[in-house]
Amino acid sequence: MFTNSFWALIPAIIAIALALITKEVYSSLFIGILVGGLLYTNFSFTATIQHVFVDGMIGQLSNSWNVGILIFLVVLGSMVMLMNRAGGSAAFGKWAIKHVKTKTGAQLATIALGCLIFIDDYFNCLTVGSVMRPVTDKHKISREKLAYLIDATAAPVCIIAPISSWAAAVTGFVDGANGLTLFVKAIPYNFYAILTIVMMLTITFAKVDFGPMRNAELNSFSTKKGNDSSQHASMTGAEDQPAPPVSIKGKVIHLVLPIAALIICCVIGMIYTGGFFDGTNFVDAFAGSDASVGLVYGSVAALIITIIFMLATRVLSFSECMNAIPEGFKSMVPAILILTFAWTLKSMTDSLGAATYVAGLVELIADNHTFMSLLPAIVFIIGAFLAFATGTSWGTFGILIPIVANVFSSNINNELLIISVSACMAGAVCGDHCSPISDTTIMASAGAECKHIYHVSTQLPYAFTVAVVSCISYIIAGRVRNWLICLPISVILMIATVFVIRFILGEKNK
Repeated sequence: MFTNSFWALIPAIIAIALALITKEVYSSLFIGILVGGLLYTNFSFTATIQHVFVDGMIGQLSNSWNVGILIFLVVLGSMVMLMNRAGGSAAFGKWAIKHVKTKTGAQLATIALGCLIFIDDYFNCLTVGSVMRPVTDKHKISREKLAYLIDATAAPVCIIAPISSWAAAVTGFVDGANGLTLFVKAIPYNFYAILTIVMMLTITFAKVDFGPMRNAELNSFSTKKGNDSSQHASMTGAEDQPAPPVSIKGKVIHLVLPIAALIICCVIGMIYTGGFFDGTNFVDAFAGSDASVGLVYGSVAALIITIIFMLATRVLSFSECMNAIPEGFKSMVPAILILTFAWTLKSMTDSLGAATYVAGLVELIADNHTFMSLLPAIVFIIGAFLAFATGTSWGTFGILIPIVANVFSSNINNELLIISVSACMAGAVCGDHCSPISDTTIMASAGAECKHIYHVSTQLPYAFTVAVVSCISYIIAGRVRNWLICLPISVILMIATVFVIRFILGEKNK
């Protein structure tokens, strides 16, 4: 009765609506999960309990990909704690104060670092957060703004980087064509990803913020201690804990070397899983990599290197290193809990047939040749809605890209196919960017140490603004079908939109 229909999306819609209304994530997600279980079992109590906890939660936590991501999270939390205890983060903060002298400079440095770490979005969120948090705090940039900058340089950058775990995922969903070639050709049409970067740079240089983010920035600027308030002490908004001892011997190298080791080891780990050391070339190794396993290999290797380095330079004793590891685990518990609930909610919508329902809608639209020029814009909207409701961009790729490729018989010389596939990717990233149950959004909150629902509510107006401009750009692209014309128009529209918002805010303040 409730499967393969609009009802399949109801659990996610309820969870997201409750989270935005109540500002409480855990209970909202659990209620959404419970509703999904009830719909699937036609309101049978015992069957609902079985489906929610056994098929859903336990099933997701026994999934090898998910377990790999959780291990990566825990190891990364331990590494961050080691860098903090060694004084590396504090030393980098002092160094950055001397060299990054303005609030604009701090934001640009965050954006630049986020764009440089394009290998994987999870890795991006937690690394950029741990490195830039002391710098942005000193310049009184709110944790909400930091979380937005992290989130906006995670998935949007990964989805236009040919060498990334995201490129590998997308190429795997294209049958009957060279997936990597199609991915590269689609990059100039990935309006949401490109315009998100344009949006960040424009609001940074123009010094404009709007919506809840404006209030967050004003509160941060007016607080003497910057972002040290208790509501941003952790993702959960818990009260501050007593500060752990920090080594006075720490130097910038005690942050830079672990981060460098993490980047190098994770890249090696990913290409190793793709068969690089068995003779596969670098690009194909990335395309065939298992990002979850590769990140585990890389992060564990980097953790061992970090511990050896801390001991060799005598900034921490062996017992201090070992004590930092469980403390790092504790710091990641909120992210792990939200991720577990988000994955379980996704399993509820999957069991109800959300993918089948949305696939049917797309095929129905694609069969109507009257809408062919509007297909990219329609695919973008559907992709955004599906990713928003399910919290997964990769799952959205898996549903929409094969359908679009089939419509055009996987002919990579068809410009409308390229635009439509790009619209799939852009819509998926857009919905993922907006959704409070998205794993990347959760990671961004963890990286910035910002209360998750604050990050979501402040980011939504920004993401929605870019989404509207992107949708207009896809309408233009569906008719013009030339990125050399469409891309400059979309960039001009995005910049103009920000300055119109700035003008309106100025008039309102007057």
